[in-house]
Amino acid sequence: MIFKQGNISPPIAERRTLELEIHGIKRTDDYAWLRAENWQNVMRDPDLLADDIRSHLEAENAYQDEQMADTKELQKRLFDEMKGRIKEDDSSVPMKDGEWSYGVNFVTGGEHAKFIRIHHSNKEKQMLLDGDSEAAGHSYFRIGGTNHSPDHNRVAWSFDDKGSEYFTIKFRDPQNGVDLPNHISESDGGGIWTKDSKGFIYCKLDENHRPSKMYLHRMEQENSQDVLIFEEKDPGFFMGAGKTQSGDWIIVDIHDHQTSEAWLIPADEPQREPQLVASRETGVEYSIDESGGQFYILTNRDDAPDFKIMTCPVDTPQVEHWQDLVAHKNGCLILNHAVFNEYMVRLEREDGLPRLVIRRLSDGEEHAIAFEEEAYSLGFGGAYEFDTQVFRFSYSSMTTPSQTYEYNMRTRERILLKTQEVPSGHNIDDYVTKRLQAPGHDGELVPISLIYHKDTKIDGTAPCLLYGYGAYGMSMPASFNTNSLSLVDRGFVYAIAHIRGGTDKGFAWYDKGRREFKQNTFKDFISAGEHLIDQQYTARGKIVAHGGSAGGLLMGAVANIAPELFASIIGEVPFVDVLNTMLDDTLPLTPLEFPEWGNPIASVEDYQTIASYSPYDQISAQNYPPILAVGGLTDPRVTYWEPAKWVARLRVTKTDNNPVLLKTNMDSGHGGASGRFQRLHEFAFTTAFALKSAGKAGN
Repeated sequence: MIFKQGNISPPIAERRTLELEIHGIKRTDDYAWLRAENWQNVMRDPDLLADDIRSHLEAENAYQDEQMADTKELQKRLFDEMKGRIKEDDSSVPMKDGEWSYGVNFVTGGEHAKFIRIHHSNKEKQMLLDGDSEAAGHSYFRIGGTNHSPDHNRVAWSFDDKGSEYFTIKFRDPQNGVDLPNHISESDGGGIWTKDSKGFIYCKLDENHRPSKMYLHRMEQENSQDVLIFEEKDPGFFMGAGKTQSGDWIIVDIHDHQTSEAWLIPADEPQREPQLVASRETGVEYSIDESGGQFYILTNRDDAPDFKIMTCPVDTPQVEHWQDLVAHKNGCLILNHAVFNEYMVRLEREDGLPRLVIRRLSDGEEHAIAFEEEAYSLGFGGAYEFDTQVFRFSYSSMTTPSQTYEYNMRTRERILLKTQEVPSGHNIDDYVTKRLQAPGHDGELVPISLIYHKDTKIDGTAPCLLYGYGAYGMSMPASFNTNSLSLVDRGFVYAIAHIRGGTDKGFAWYDKGRREFKQNTFKDFISAGEHLIDQQYTARGKIVAHGGSAGGLLMGAVANIAPELFASIIGEVPFVDVLNTMLDDTLPLTPLEFPEWGNPIASVEDYQTIASYSPYDQISAQNYPPILAVGGLTDPRVTYWEPAKWVARLRVTKTDNNPVLLKTNMDSGHGGASGRFQRLHEFAFTTAFALKSAGKAGN
């Protein structure tokens, strides 16, 4: 099955040339008009989108719908397959907190989670929040989460019903399921209870969608009486509220992508003046937990790029009192830490593989939890309680379904609580997973995790889906993904390229994939593709490239650099208009993103670096493979006009007849559809595009 010209012609966006100049450099943008002038209002009410922009997006949707019409039956089969791998009446293993255990479950046919709790003594089961009931009547509905008070008499819960990530917070009485009259609008969806359970600390989003102010809300008071307890005036920093595992300290966390600052508030005195721990220093990060009158600080201070753990007394948290506890080790990146009454747990990664290390606080004795597979994912699930000897962690690999364990830090007993069920069946022995090392352009080795069916011939004839991200220091776990099996079972090799820009090989792997080194990210992805070809896992022109958000930037860049390598390219919510976005400091994330990409407003060097790879600006008159771009109208992270502008310029510039498709979700944002099965329709759609472009749509 191939793409054919249908009855609907590809939409050609009107050219409205805008002349731009900065640093004495002139350029033009023909499609800047697709950015709604009232975008802040559109985030809150999509009906306010200008008619000409809406008409263009709807024309693009009609065109892609016709181009993909011959895959409708395939999409249905894929959806049924993917749904068949989900246990519809699934549930978590409730986690203990005092007299109650809290968990979630789903019912057959249900789209959203039901949040429940069970009393230990009388086994009473209470429904805290029925996600399906709350979502009724909404085309989009996402629950931000639930957070029960320390005395268990209140539940804070949040939701977003636009996809714009403006969350409403409500407070519920769990005994009768009734929400209190007061609610908080336009928040970031999170928050922390005070120790007396009578107050709730939250962040409000400003007109540019930034959490710049933190408030204390008292349950017995009107919202108008909420007290401002902290304000961050630098638009380049975000703010959030957290707390220590002990529950004794509220943490005001200020951060961008390379610098952090923390302020402390006693959880039993929430209106006390916040106390600064260490002033922000560019490039210095730290996070705090507490036990036994000591703060435990995870930091990269003092030339520790892969992080170390330091301590100091609670009474003197200033940096001059910090002392090393867990030393820095090059190439061993400490990702996270949590401190309990008697033990500390840290999650670290070395040679691309994670492990959990448990340290007894009394004498420093340590032991580790690790696994033997070539590639796997390990997650720290933590615990609600502080005075405990047990915590949760999860394990999976590309062939092994997710497993939830409870681990006793004292006895070292590991109890398997739950294994992810695949109702339609899954035989681990039918699949092969491997870890490869691709030679990079500069001699670095780029890790690749992959899975394929044991019956797939590794002789260069198989198509391959190659996934990549490569930004913000985020590593891509080699975890179990039921949706990828729809490709693997049809003869695809499914591969993840662990490229620079992530921290898969330590902090240096991230540092050499950002700002002036950003080209390494793109070259690593291309090197991964070339290595898969050299090792006969696939062939040139048989690779479907896939990435989303910052991974969508990767997609746009490699499409410009090496289009002949790919059968097609899928960019979901793709960050492709990088230069224009980074020149617009009114957008929600732009000032925060300067450490990651550079500041082209202030620096001509940063401007030139970004311009050299920005996918929208680097489109040229050459052949491109079929391209699918997916956006969300209310997305505050990658605004809808980025993929729209990218597609518009590609369509009139490229020299081939391959289709460029744009699908804009008109009632959702960055994460796509909100329900668990609604989202599967989107997975089925992109998978059908991959199969069609690889000539496998008939399977």
